[in-house]
Amino acid sequence: MAQHTSSADQSRAKVGLAVAIGNFMEWFDFAVYGFFAAIIGTLFFPPDTSPFVAILSSLAVFAVGFVMRPLGGFILGPIGDKYGRRIALSVSVLTMGIATTLIGLTPTYETIGVFAPILLVLLRCFQGLSAGGEWTGSAAFLVESTPTGRRGIYASIISGTAALATIVGSLFALFLNNVLSEEDLLSWGWRLPFLMAAPLALVGLYIRWKLGETPVYKNVQASGEVKKNPLTGNFRKNLKPILLTLAIAAVQGLGFYYLATYVVNYLTTTLMLERGPALTFSAIGLTVYMILCPIAGALSDKFGRRKLNLAGTAAYVILPIPVFMLMSGGQGAAVVAGIVLLSMAQCLVSVTTVVMLVELFPASSRSSASAIGFNFALAFIAGPGPFIATWIAGATGSAVAPAGYMVLVALLALPVVWKWLPETAGRDITAEHHAAETDDVLVR
Repeated sequence: MAQHTSSADQSRAKVGLAVAIGNFMEWFDFAVYGFFAAIIGTLFFPPDTSPFVAILSSLAVFAVGFVMRPLGGFILGPIGDKYGRRIALSVSVLTMGIATTLIGLTPTYETIGVFAPILLVLLRCFQGLSAGGEWTGSAAFLVESTPTGRRGIYASIISGTAALATIVGSLFALFLNNVLSEEDLLSWGWRLPFLMAAPLALVGLYIRWKLGETPVYKNVQASGEVKKNPLTGNFRKNLKPILLTLAIAAVQGLGFYYLATYVVNYLTTTLMLERGPALTFSAIGLTVYMILCPIAGALSDKFGRRKLNLAGTAAYVILPIPVFMLMSGGQGAAVVAGIVLLSMAQCLVSVTTVVMLVELFPASSRSSASAIGFNFALAFIAGPGPFIATWIAGATGSAVAPAGYMVLVALLALPVVWKWLPETAGRDITAEHHAAETDDVLVR
């Protein structure tokens, strides 16, 4: 028995490590674009463009990647349900690696003119397509391989490694900012983190390909429940959990991209801080968030997903305006405190969203159905968040006004979550049920 338990724990540790490494690689690549948005705006758009319009254009290209996320979900989700979670994850990490490497090799506007932003948009689309299958695919793979009572804490690996990737990206950007001259940074230095995607993609692909399928998916195969058309077969029954996923993912995604992408640009373009201190403050705040993620996961295993997600959503209604008022003075301690306050709300919504992407859906259509609501939320609500926030700050001249978008999204999601989100902790995720149709009691 002890040997069996040890073997199972070792297998779960291997799955956790594989998902963590692959997820890190995906989100390092994706986050790097946000950190170099100002430089990319300068290099890939006409030289007579004002700095504000240049960064706005760069962030618009960032948002374009999110528009492709639903397509990525439509492609990679059914692959995960029909051919296995491992196949879908391998495709996503390879696609992200190729697209990111090519961004690092793309000539600038000075060299090829208008083709530079066109190529940038095209490659961002492929990044978005890849990301459309990564988060939900990682959630399915990891949570389906995890003991019932520990799904929350294991799910925190996905949230935590996304934060870690953002931290490493920010520190690497800070390192380049400190050791390279501005001329070298603009000439070739910004390309380095994008070119790192090639070896990272190969490592991620190798690790994921060596994994076996999840026990849940093996059961689906063994019972003959693999569906020919997983997207359409159960769409009507999946509609309610898809809409719930849309609500919780909108808050979760927007909060993460404010923390991971917008904060640095806010500090440098709105508060006019130097890029070095801005990256440092962001890294400190995100480190606290990363530490809080497993705590939130453990709490969700003990008290349930619903209570924690409600608390995090309500916090996003209450906190953003005071937090942006706190940060608006540009003082280091106040900025870090503000980011930490947002991180406390974010860890609650992020970890619970990851695990509910699995628990809200039946096994045979989980990868497809969860990707629909999640990616539509990130494509049309969360993804444009940094662009909308930058536009609000520029249009109003207010350092506090960008908080309004966060408050609005959380305010719209809160009644939906309050009224319809069921408790899913302890649910049998191997069953062909639909979480929105039942109201399971939390199993401890």
